[in-house]
Amino acid sequence: MTLNPTTFSLELRAGVATVTLDRPDRLNALTFESYQELRETFVSLERSRETRAVVITGRGRGFCSGGDVEGIIAELFAKDARGLLEFTRVTGALIQSIRELRRPVIAAVNGVAVGAGAVVAAACDLRIAAANAKFGYIFPKVGLCGADMGAAYLLPRIVGLGRASELLFFGDIITAEAALAMGLVNRVTPDAASCVQLAREWAERLARGPAFAHAMTKQMLESEHTMALSAAIEAEAQAQAICMAHPDFRAAYEANKARTTPAFEGAEICDLREEA
Repeated sequence: MTLNPTTFSLELRAGVATVTLDRPDRLNALTFESYQELRETFVSLERSRETRAVVITGRGRGFCSGGDVEGIIAELFAKDARGLLEFTRVTGALIQSIRELRRPVIAAVNGVAVGAGAVVAAACDLRIAAANAKFGYIFPKVGLCGADMGAAYLLPRIVGLGRASELLFFGDIITAEAALAMGLVNRVTPDAASCVQLAREWAERLARGPAFAHAMTKQMLESEHTMALSAAIEAEAQAQAICMAHPDFRAAYEANKARTTPAFEGAEICDLREEA
């Protein structure tokens, strides 16, 4: 994997790719360029044999404060309807690339996450927040539809329709503890450093696990919510049969007999949408 992003840092260690948004003076606000680079990075990580889990976080006081007011918002007023649609499609493509990545993605929300930043966090599979983190789907505050970048698809699945409606209609800022209470985040840690540390610990634990099976789990979670129960049970039967035919299943069995730690392969992750 050879990527040289200019708007964030990318580190690969122990099977974990860490994406760190790196505009701390702007609370890691996104620009036209960073939207594109982030999308290309998540697409590239799908092809990375070394990457088995991903962490995304921000440098400084913020996780991500959304689209940059000067770098993006001001320019949107100069665009016609076609140009505006092209932009909104670019922002949505970033979220799609996170959801389609067949590795677990953990958001380490080290500070404020609002607007596009809050949607990026929602697109991740797991979310850990520092105690001082804040979340806000603030689109209605600026006269925009609360359903942006997939927020109306993601949030009801995480917190339920009622809570999602509240977040997307009012656009209120909520605390990390409130986010934990409604299930928007999985854990709250005392500070930013412990937030990133726990996210890395979780990611490293996942990276040591069966990458093929994790990829299948993510695919099933993504696919089954639109299925009837009978279709979901059949899809899981096929998915599990595929996993049973994978070498990792026998590796776990042999390791259990020998009372050792299994060495999972997981390097080759097939296109599960075709397999399952």
